[in-house]
Amino acid sequence: MVFGLAPTLDPLFVAYVLVFVAAAVASFASVAATSRIEDPDTRRGLAALLLTTGGWATAHVGFLLAPTVELSLGFYTVGLIVGLAAVGPWLYFTSAYTGRTLHHDRRLRTGLLAIFLVIVAVKVTNPYHYLYYEPALVAQPFPHIAVRHQLFHWLVMGLSYGLSMIGYFMLYERFRQVSYDTRPLFALASVTILPVVLDVVGFATPHLIDITYEPIGVALFAVGLLFVYFYRFQAVQATGDRDEPTILLDQRDRIREYNDGAEGLFPCLRAGTALGEPLWSTLPDVADALAADAPTIALDRPGGVEYYHVSERDFAVDQPQLGRLVVLRDVTEREQYRRELERQNDRLESFASMVSHDLRNPLSVAMARLELARDDRDDENLETTADALERMERLIDDVLALARHGQPIDEPTTVDLSTIAQSAWMMVDAPDADLEIEETRLLAADADRLQQLLENLFRNAVEHGRSDADASLTVRVGPLSEGFYVEDDGRGIPADDREAVLESGYSTATHGTGFGLAIVSEIATAHGWSIAVTESDEGGARFEIRGVEPE
Repeated sequence: MVFGLAPTLDPLFVAYVLVFVAAAVASFASVAATSRIEDPDTRRGLAALLLTTGGWATAHVGFLLAPTVELSLGFYTVGLIVGLAAVGPWLYFTSAYTGRTLHHDRRLRTGLLAIFLVIVAVKVTNPYHYLYYEPALVAQPFPHIAVRHQLFHWLVMGLSYGLSMIGYFMLYERFRQVSYDTRPLFALASVTILPVVLDVVGFATPHLIDITYEPIGVALFAVGLLFVYFYRFQAVQATGDRDEPTILLDQRDRIREYNDGAEGLFPCLRAGTALGEPLWSTLPDVADALAADAPTIALDRPGGVEYYHVSERDFAVDQPQLGRLVVLRDVTEREQYRRELERQNDRLESFASMVSHDLRNPLSVAMARLELARDDRDDENLETTADALERMERLIDDVLALARHGQPIDEPTTVDLSTIAQSAWMMVDAPDADLEIEETRLLAADADRLQQLLENLFRNAVEHGRSDADASLTVRVGPLSEGFYVEDDGRGIPADDREAVLESGYSTATHGTGFGLAIVSEIATAHGWSIAVTESDEGGARFEIRGVEPE
């Protein structure tokens, strides 16, 4: 049956219309203010929530002002659909704001969308089955269409509020994780729940109409969040969405906020007594680290010394800069490994230097005496002794080089591969060999150690690459997609020996020390590169160095 609704100037009716108009205007007007939110997911979630809430309040206004029952019920059904749709943006917003990833879970979003579509289908087809609500014209508290909700409506309401409570739980948990005074934010979040009381009164008594009042709460929440407590809203997210200890400083480097991680790391932050205090006086080690080239601090903890890398970024809310966000990242495992590696390298170099020193003195004496003896007589035994002593000297030099070249590269520089290769070639005695460089390339490396690597590869090719001592030899240096190669056209390295040649002490030559290619391997490892031994197109040896950072 179609009949009209008589217009009324009942004060309560006017109040209803004005309140929902205000909620719609506040929601739509607040959408533009979300552009100030730094996190894009939080910004998108809150903007979508405000758009759906504004649409929800607008549908309520249409429901109240519509001149016919059919049109009024049409607005009411639209409000039911848009109101249900608001649950999705609410969960998206709260998940993003609290640093969770629920809003990125594709299976969860697909499942919720499927449930939403089923419920919408039931709502739209209500005039055919009345499983959702039944309308009736009533006069109290003013003439309007009363909607008597059926079981399906209450089931959907229970599901909606159940899902919404997940968002409230995420917010409240985040508010408890920070030292900042979050009571205003607690209150704002609670405002979105209070309209449930009006829903219950409207259902149980004739004093209020039976309609959802949630758009009012969301509108108040948005205005308070975006225009009154926006700095606090951003500060809580900036510090609370990180697992790492985080400290928020103001423009004068005073402590404004910190999370549970920072409080657990620094006892002086407990009980909030450090709020408003300068960073340099409260946490001088952190302040010093921010100004240092190597921003790492060591802290004595119950389980031992822990190391933290200190970093910072500007924190801004609607202004060029409101302060700095200081983040401490636990690098204990990496730092302990680095320090142990340094200790091992220092011990190794000390040992090698000691061995070198202790051996060189008697070696020098022996070689000097040998030269005196050789001046008096020519003996094959003396020649053999001289060769042995020279081999000992080469071994000492190679052991010392192996210890030193294996240390990590701290500060690589930009070098030209072709220039380094030419310098290395000049240090190799190769009268019957040629060097070819296919293409120049800039890369990040330690110039001295890279030259040593190339010298050893060139020397290996010249000394071991020829099957005939009188044969010519060409050594080639060329680029790879992630590094470079050194190859020759000599006799090559048997497949079974290619891994072994990079090990210390391996040599196929009678007078070789076996450390030349081991030093190459150590230098590559110190740079973080990998090295592989294979065969060139001409059948010679080919060494491929990969993992090289181009410049």
